[in-house]
Amino acid sequence: MPYFDAASAAPLHPVAREALLASLDEGWADPARLYREGRRARLLLDAAREAAAEAVGCRPDEVVFTPSGTQAVHSGVSGALAARRRVGRRLLHSAVEHSSVLHAAEVHTAAGGSCTELAVDRTGRVAAGDVAAALSPDTALVCLQSANHEVGTEQPVEEVAALCQEAGVPLLVDAAQSLPWGPVPGGWSLLAASAHKWGGPPGVGLLAVRKGTRFAPQGPRDEREAGRSPGFENLPAIVAAAASLRALRAGQEAAGEAARLRKLVDRIRTRVPELVPDVEVVGHPVHRLPHLVTFSCLYVDGEALLHELDRAGFSVSSGSSCTSSTLTPSHVLRAMGVLSEGNVRVSLPYGTDGAEVDRFLEVLPAVVRSVRERLGVPAAGRETVAATAGGGPEAAPAAAAEEPGEPAASAEPAGLVVDSLGKRCPLPVIELAKAILEVPVGGTVTVLADDEAARLDIPAWCAMREQEYAGERPAERGAAYVVRRRA
Repeated sequence: MPYFDAASAAPLHPVAREALLASLDEGWADPARLYREGRRARLLLDAAREAAAEAVGCRPDEVVFTPSGTQAVHSGVSGALAARRRVGRRLLHSAVEHSSVLHAAEVHTAAGGSCTELAVDRTGRVAAGDVAAALSPDTALVCLQSANHEVGTEQPVEEVAALCQEAGVPLLVDAAQSLPWGPVPGGWSLLAASAHKWGGPPGVGLLAVRKGTRFAPQGPRDEREAGRSPGFENLPAIVAAAASLRALRAGQEAAGEAARLRKLVDRIRTRVPELVPDVEVVGHPVHRLPHLVTFSCLYVDGEALLHELDRAGFSVSSGSSCTSSTLTPSHVLRAMGVLSEGNVRVSLPYGTDGAEVDRFLEVLPAVVRSVRERLGVPAAGRETVAATAGGGPEAAPAAAAEEPGEPAASAEPAGLVVDSLGKRCPLPVIELAKAILEVPVGGTVTVLADDEAARLDIPAWCAMREQEYAGERPAERGAAYVVRRRA
């Protein structure tokens, strides 16, 4: 079964498996002890630290291992902020950071600090100029991921690092997604990563704090890992993590595999919009990870789409808002202002066979079509729904509102009102697409919806269908979203 979710967790690398088994025999003792078994364990830990430091591009004594990448981020943020408390308590971070950064920011704010969120463009990329404008004398720390977890967009870390150095502000980089492909460029101050993203075992994080960076570990102090990560080290897992990272980056293997996977991803980026109607590929087309692509499908429930792909033999993930587990859109897709419904993230692990990608492209159109049919967008009428950019009133009889899945529309002098209260996305968008054909050019459709995703998906639909989003106004329940028909 093709596994296309390496961005969540990469399969265990064969080298990691070998190193893990070997170190279970050789590295079980306490590396802080002076007897033979302890010295042997210490040698393994030191070798793992050197290998990790080489991959990161820093000194071995700047690297500590943590129980997870999330813990590395939390420790890095809290330690850097605490050390610069006299300078200021302002934290800058992008709007698309991993949730671990956002949760650390919430704790900082609750403790009396302040946070400034940096906006991104429609590709999910921060402008270095915006960072420069936001830096101020009371800025204590800047957090910026090297590449986004959901859409793969790479950030201008090198430029931002130079700006931070000039301002005397430390930069923490979340490199969890990019570290398998190469070191992070620029003069960053702190870096966090997670082993299970590169084929190491879960439960190993990495935190690098460069010399000269003020850092005050929070919580009870511990003698291990320079006091920055308390508790007995999981030495077998650490050894396996470092071994797999070194194996990935050995010689030209990483560069060659990155180029090969980039071609496969380019194939997906090109073919999916050709094979499936009403699809938006999101993320930066150039500045992106080589193995990751994300696209969103109009008129599709994301959870149903993932289930159908799983039944077809493909393991993929989603940043979609339209799942039973959440009532709010992905914060990344929301910040980008792109469609969140029917969202699919494909992230290819090392060694992915091109034939598996071809089969995915063969299966996807029928899967999307079947999900749309279940949501009241039958194959025969999908062109009708899609024709909202230029279809005539005869194209879709939205007046048949008593049919299941059809909009409950009522005429008003200003146009139509579609009552989608109590309905989850993508139903409000499907109903909007049908109802807009009932109004003349220049007329409006007002969608009443209490699903938070509508706030993102209705404007995104307008952009895709070349209709005018006229704004949002309060309603007794939820909100009223006004769309004006352009053509």
